[in-house]
Amino acid sequence: MLRNARFITKQIADLVAPILEEMDFELVDVEYFSNQGRWVLRLFIDKDGGVTIDDCAKISGEIGDLIDVKDFIEHEYILEVSSPGLNRTLKKDKDFIRAVGKKVKVRMVAPLNNRRNFSGYLKDFKGGTLYLDMDDGTASLPLKGVDRANLVYEF
Repeated sequence: MLRNARFITKQIADLVAPILEEMDFELVDVEYFSNQGRWVLRLFIDKDGGVTIDDCAKISGEIGDLIDVKDFIEHEYILEVSSPGLNRTLKKDKDFIRAVGKKVKVRMVAPLNNRRNFSGYLKDFKGGTLYLDMDDGTASLPLKGVDRANLVYEF
């Protein structure tokens, strides 16, 4: 029986985040999902100055063996290590603090004022609330109600 994907991502994050920090990387996100019958474990990493392909290969080699030894995943899977990209996911308080002044897209778990999707500039982040400046006004969004938030890259 396969373990719960959410449980596995939490276990992996708890295991690798401190190791990555020692290597001057940040664990941005962990995804674990089935894609066309194959299980994929995807780690998103970042560091000052950005992430290179060599960084991803190095982390994949070192972290992959550790994950296998811990035996969190009971079946075959593919390990992918990647940069969070230009439209990076925002999850932690520090992600939102770093994104102040930038354009973001936010999807709420439940509708707020009859809408779930918001897009605009993150004006501020205080006390667990996102303050968004949008074309049609402003919005105060509680972080605990956010389903997904991403940076929006502007050309």
